[in-house]
Amino acid sequence: MKNKIDSQSFGLIRRYLKGFYHLFALALICSVLGTIFNSLTPQIFRFAVDGVLGGDGSSLPDAIRNLLDLSWISQNPLSALSLAAMAAILTALLSGLCSYGFRMCTTKGSEGFVKALRDSLYGHIQKLPFQWHVAHQTGEIIQRCTSDVEVVRSFITNQLLEVIRTVFLVVFSLSIMFSMNVKLATIAAVFIPVVMAYSGIFYAKIATRFRVADEAEGELSSTVQENLTGVRVVRAFGRERFEIERFDKKNNTFANLWIQLGKLMSLYWSLGDLITGLQVMTIISVGALLAVRGELTLGEFLAFVSYNSSLIWPVRGLGRILSEMSKAGVSIDRVAYILKAEEETDPADAQTPPLDRDIRFEDVTFSYEGQKPVLDHLSFTIPAGSTFAVLGSTGSGKSTMMHLLDRLYDLGEGQGRITIGGVDLRTIRRDYLRKGIGLVLQEPFLFSRTIRENIAISRPGSGMEDIRGAAGIACVDEAIDTFTDGYDTVVGERGVTLSGGQKQRVAIARMLMQKAPIMIFDDSLSAVDAETDAKIRAALKERMGSATVILISHRITTLMQADQILVLEDGHLAQLGTHNELIHKDGIYKDIYDIQMSSSDRELLEEGRH
Repeated sequence: MKNKIDSQSFGLIRRYLKGFYHLFALALICSVLGTIFNSLTPQIFRFAVDGVLGGDGSSLPDAIRNLLDLSWISQNPLSALSLAAMAAILTALLSGLCSYGFRMCTTKGSEGFVKALRDSLYGHIQKLPFQWHVAHQTGEIIQRCTSDVEVVRSFITNQLLEVIRTVFLVVFSLSIMFSMNVKLATIAAVFIPVVMAYSGIFYAKIATRFRVADEAEGELSSTVQENLTGVRVVRAFGRERFEIERFDKKNNTFANLWIQLGKLMSLYWSLGDLITGLQVMTIISVGALLAVRGELTLGEFLAFVSYNSSLIWPVRGLGRILSEMSKAGVSIDRVAYILKAEEETDPADAQTPPLDRDIRFEDVTFSYEGQKPVLDHLSFTIPAGSTFAVLGSTGSGKSTMMHLLDRLYDLGEGQGRITIGGVDLRTIRRDYLRKGIGLVLQEPFLFSRTIRENIAISRPGSGMEDIRGAAGIACVDEAIDTFTDGYDTVVGERGVTLSGGQKQRVAIARMLMQKAPIMIFDDSLSAVDAETDAKIRAALKERMGSATVILISHRITTLMQADQILVLEDGHLAQLGTHNELIHKDGIYKDIYDIQMSSSDRELLEEGRH
């Protein structure tokens, strides 16, 4: 990862600054004008000391001597001092107005810039492949989109404009100082490259450490996010102490990195104090000597000290600015890493064929990166409008099949193909395909909204009649009615206010609202009792008869009424047939059936058939 701001980084900045250039240009103009007005104040002091109090106007700048009648000044010293005071107040007022304009323009410009960047980041993340999200920690992504974006904003608002302002201030002030006294101005100018060289060395040392600290912050954020997300598991297994120790370890690492950075910063500022202190003492000593010799007037000496003081902190601040720029370079790269990630794309001739057709897996072989094949030469057909069940042990490839069907992953060349109505899945437009496939997972995700909003999320604006109808099929309407606020009950984060079975049934109702021609239940009835399971399946068969239903489950009673049952074993097709066919053959299905089926399960089965 780069530790500096290069042309590519500036290219990223320019991309999101479009439309805001005029605001930053105005801010720069205000900054330059403010610097000019501030530089007039020492000249006013010089005029007051030499021209009014000292009565010697010969050393004043030509502009002042041409503008004012020096004989009038000597005759009316109080009026001249009043004029100087008014001029000082006026320059301060104009400088304040310029400062106000600068802040207003930078605030509007930076907010517009950062809003455009955040919008682009969020929109881009929505289009990134599922495997990209699997490979990156949520906390790190959040940290890049928040803390790193703020660092970039600070660079645009403060550091970049401050560097330009400082350069202008140095050039402008030195030109005035050289016009006043070449010897003293030369001494002041000699220290400037020393301070800048020192800042450059510091910048080189600090950049890498800032990057490491930034990455450590991302790891710390990921640890907190993971703990808060899995708070129920942490409590259930009594892992509080372990999680505290894990956080404490990462927090110590993060703190130690910033302590080391603090030591470097302390060393930098201490040596900086020494260098600038030497410069000030040198300017005062030499200036006093020149004043005693008559080579420098008292007014010029005071103006010179004032100009030198105005240069000290901006030049010293370059070290801070450069260190912040090193952080900005790291942050820009971290943000750019997300923006450069390749989005999901569809071919130009992507199709939108009917999805209520046969689904066919043709010699499908698939493996996750660096792992052995999860599916191995798998071929079968799911007839349109049928109920198709999948049974298999953990890791046999059941969920992977559904991920491929939903194009969360794509098959590569030579890995077979999946078709719907004879059309290769890879040629179907992704958003069209996913809208046509309803998917309910074993661990459904619910948003922190009302139950009504969660159910209607796939069809915003749906009426309560449709919402209740979907909830009725999912056998969750009665449970919702027992809540104080009914369908307006706010679901806690990730649905923690609902039981596991209630969450699954709300997720089923949400999927039913989608009215998709293909519905996948990926072990999504595991948290409901067998009786409710049977009711839901019966309601689905009655209400959604035209849809293709795919059931994935470990529970035989959930699968036995399917038109076909596929048994997976280590990614291979072990068995395929109806329930009656499979229980009369030796194999995995019969073995599981004999283990799971009790007398009560058989009674439920008979009731379901009648």
